[in-house]
Amino acid sequence: MTAWDGPLAGHTTLPVVGQAPAERADAARNRRALLAAAHVLMVQCGVQALSMDRVAAEAGVGVGTVYRRFGDRAGLAYALLDEEERDFQEAFLCGPPPLGPGAPAAARIRAFLHTYLDRLESEAELHALAETRSPTARHGSGAYRTARTHLVTLLTQAGAGADGAYLADALLALVSAGLFLHQRRELGYTADRVKAGLDRLLAGVLPEAVGARDHGDS
Repeated sequence: MTAWDGPLAGHTTLPVVGQAPAERADAARNRRALLAAAHVLMVQCGVQALSMDRVAAEAGVGVGTVYRRFGDRAGLAYALLDEEERDFQEAFLCGPPPLGPGAPAAARIRAFLHTYLDRLESEAELHALAETRSPTARHGSGAYRTARTHLVTLLTQAGAGADGAYLADALLALVSAGLFLHQRRELGYTADRVKAGLDRLLAGVLPEAVGARDHGDS
């Protein structure tokens, strides 16, 4: 299982936060070797270089091995994102405030969304690739469902007074990889502008979030 596992999340077998690994030692070694090869290609040539053929050649294995392990390029992208996703989940579930427990709910929502945007600064292309499997691939992943449940809980605690499930989806739509890439690369928005715009929208849902920056979130 990966932190991304869901109906559409691919064929990798990394652990979810808090769960023991289910892989055999040799399978884990093979996975690490393939991911290391994919990472080298990504660093040297960019995300677009992550073809199954090139990963196989870099790792010195047959291309069938890569397909059996990850299913497709989207599954490979999910696997490359998994460690960072597990760290992110650990941080918002039990890390220090304001992202983790201990801060007001509105401050935690703002910190969650800002941290999500920070991740997209380096991971947006991988997220976008992972989401190519189907039109709803993002929403079917375990990572999305975890984030959605977390936001619904916080929105309820903050007294949003509306449909928390709908609001959670709406807030997560604001930090989608495609929108982020459009804003940052095609429209030329700075990261600060994106965060400021998000804050203005969040203030319409939770006025308390306007003061959340006082809790140390950027």
